[in-house]
Amino acid sequence: MSDALISPAIPSSSQLQASPMRLAVLASGKGSNLAAIANAIARGELNATIQVVIYNNPAAGVVQKAEHYGIPTVLLNHRTFASREALDTAIIETVQAHQADWVIMAGWMRRVTAVLIDAFPRRVLNIHPSLLPSFPGVRAVEQALAAGTKITGCTVHYVELVVDSGPIIMQAAVPVLADDTPATLQARIQVQEHQIYPAAIALAGQAQLTAAE
Repeated sequence: MSDALISPAIPSSSQLQASPMRLAVLASGKGSNLAAIANAIARGELNATIQVVIYNNPAAGVVQKAEHYGIPTVLLNHRTFASREALDTAIIETVQAHQADWVIMAGWMRRVTAVLIDAFPRRVLNIHPSLLPSFPGVRAVEQALAAGTKITGCTVHYVELVVDSGPIIMQAAVPVLADDTPATLQARIQVQEHQIYPAAIALAGQAQLTAAE
């Protein structure tokens, strides 16, 4: 467990919901957050199954990560779609075909539209490398360094139409060191991402069950 300041507290395994969440993970890069989620599931820290990994970059390293865990993958190359809405429609069809009901954006480098958000209300999650609402959008780590802030971190939030604006589920604070570069700060933030993303998914699942009661 990390010594970083994490809020709210990471739930214990005894607090996990009884029925597993069925996740579809969207990724564009190496898949480190996918691995963190899969490992948390294997350790019993998240009661979930990853039904499918959807990726948009044919060269994405996440494919090898998914294969390692035996997770099916589907390529939806955004360059072949006429619009963002068309891509999101294909995502919905793929998620439903794999019987998933949560969409987990893990380094998904495409803006989503109301088409996807409305299909899975309060079931689309994202992780961002800053303490939102500070430094939304691209190059958040560089933004934090340029601003001279002493503390940054990462945030898991519900996805809404305005980028990085949705309600916050969990955050972890990371100090900015005097000699930090974008690479060193990003690396320390990513350690915390891997801690809080599985926990935040669990919290979101609990919240959904509570709301349904």
